Amino acid sequence: MSRPGRDDAPDRLYTLTGGRSRSGDDSRFDLVTLVVAECDPVPGMQSEHAAILRMCDRPTAVVEIAAELRLPVSITRILLADLLAAGRIGARHPRKAALPDPDILEQVLVGLRNL
Repeated sequence: MSRPGRDDAPDRLYTLTGGRSRSGDDSRFDLVTLVVAECDPVPGMQSEHAAILRMCDRPTAVVEIAAELRLPVSITRILLADLLAAGRIGARHPRKAALPDPDILEQVLVGLRNL
């Protein structure tokens, strides 16, 4: 049964990825990896690749790209790996925030309990 608004028929997905179920570098992309376009789309480029480049003019998470393209994350990772190998995008993980001081967390917890 197909979901409304989704065209994820297996033959379409097979065509998008050239028959690949994974790419050599797709493990680099998790759901929160930020992707930034390094160039503009060029004529003759696969439409999904061009769409990715257009939406990534600012850092965009992999999960947002997949949602916007209405594609499974696994397929989106393959497309992103192709663009990364071609030097058309940059990818990085968001900075990890420093963990707050445990004493401050304890004080907040006590304050919340007192409410």
